Amino acid sequence: MRETKLKSMVIAYFCGVDDEDLPLLLGTLSEECVFSIETHGIKLIGHDAISGMFHRLWSNHKWVRHDQFSFVEDTQNDTIAVRFKVTNQLPDDQLVHKSNCNFFTVKGNKFSEVRVYMSGENTLDHANRS
Repeated sequence: MRETKLKSMVIAYFCGVDDEDLPLLLGTLSEECVFSIETHGIKLIGHDAISGMFHRLWSNHKWVRHDQFSFVEDTQNDTIAVRFKVTNQLPDDQLVHKSNCNFFTVKGNKFSEVRVYMSGENTLDHANRS
């Protein structure tokens, strides 16, 4: 797989999620990034709201892993879609497997929008809906 700028950004984002590395993750997102979980009607705006969501994800799971990526890029419009598998380990050691798709929009050198389509239960717990 030829790694393009957009693919590299997506991989860095998921490394941040999987490694619980909030600075790496936020480094891929604009300050005013709009993060929506389309399948569950949730919309978060900005680093504070997005950080809270990831802190809750990490505190509710022993670990999360994303792999088996399949990319579709639109370099003319700075957008990329990615289909992938997710495995989450719950506190009781149960594994939860999902098949998800994310759509990323880039402005400048960061993601300005992330749209998540998630199979099953919403594991990206949220505090407030916007």
